[in-house]
Amino acid sequence: MKRSMHVFAVLLGLAAVPFTAPPAGGQTLASVQDMASRPLPANALAVPFTVGERLDYEVKFGSLKVGNGSMEVKEITEVRGRPVWHTVFTIKGGIPLYRVNDVYESWFDVATFNSLRYHQDVDEGNYERKRRYEIFPERGMLKEGDREEEPTVSNPLDEGSFLYFVRTLPLEVGKTYEFARYFKAQGNPVRIRVLRRETVTVPAGTFKTVVLQPTFQTKGIFSQNGKAEVWITDDDRRMMVQMKSKLSFGSLNLYLRGSKGTK
Repeated sequence: MKRSMHVFAVLLGLAAVPFTAPPAGGQTLASVQDMASRPLPANALAVPFTVGERLDYEVKFGSLKVGNGSMEVKEITEVRGRPVWHTVFTIKGGIPLYRVNDVYESWFDVATFNSLRYHQDVDEGNYERKRRYEIFPERGMLKEGDREEEPTVSNPLDEGSFLYFVRTLPLEVGKTYEFARYFKAQGNPVRIRVLRRETVTVPAGTFKTVVLQPTFQTKGIFSQNGKAEVWITDDDRRMMVQMKSKLSFGSLNLYLRGSKGTK
């Protein structure tokens, strides 16, 4: 079961990684969180979400409920003087003697969607790891903790900001959208196949949806050989209401159980 819980913790392709210190010379997480939310700038891209949106999920391994997850738009703040969306994805749960409490945070530019900062805090059983990225799209570089800078792609997106970016796409059935925007170049291209329309019922209710199949050039549920599908509401909100993945040892699924602050 421990193996299944590890996959549960990387449900969105977010891998546990070696510890690195917070970036030197940049804003700390505390200083960012202490800043008051700001009004949406005039040059901000039109998006189907807003500050205060929170989507709550239950996570199941097969028929067994193993935890809860949430996606939240915390605020509009600033990173290095640029207005950004600050979003948080959390997973909590586990089984007796093996608990999970993971947090993934993204800060991305309101005008370009470019990722400027990305944090991973992984706490699973006796395993604890942190990762801190500062991303500099204007220079085409990123910095992980106190390591040397390395190149990134044009218009980079991390895993979290990619989830919100997908919500802005037309999502026409039968089309495949391809992007080279994943901030780690080896993960590109990212492909989003729009498979079909479908009406589904989850704990939060019944929804008309568009079904997507995302693939990254990385290991995990969303790898090329993965069998994961995502259900997005077929309306202006573009909320993720369901995610299903088929694994060699079972299925790992996410179901919307509630929402607040949606447009």
